[in-house]
Amino acid sequence: MTTPEPDSQVGIVLVSHSDALARETATLAGQFAGPHARIAAAGGTDDGGCGTSPDKVAAAIEQVDQGIGVLIIPDLGGSVLTARLFERPSAVVVADVPFVEGAIAAAVLAATGAPLPAVLQAADDARTYRKL
Repeated sequence: MTTPEPDSQVGIVLVSHSDALARETATLAGQFAGPHARIAAAGGTDDGGCGTSPDKVAAAIEQVDQGIGVLIIPDLGGSVLTARLFERPSAVVVADVPFVEGAIAAAVLAATGAPLPAVLQAADDARTYRKL
């Protein structure tokens, strides 16, 4: 039995210096969150190199935005600076969270139709997940 898709949900954008890391993390988060999760990867430079691309981030935001908010999760360093170019309070928020664990937690809650503050909190809570 599949869970019905909420009318709208918070979008998740994963910004990484690596296209492969962003895509695979988006795939993993989507496997946990389900087929209706709104997750987009924005990794690497426009020419396929290591780095970040404002154009890729803008396109990813547009892809997942359903009007109730977008959470951007950057990996480190320059991706944070690139992500912050798109911050708009209560519409597009950058999360200072663990990349993989935060992406999964955010995607799972977002897929339920939860609001942006709750999705951000779920991603932030991933910081304290224990493995042992």
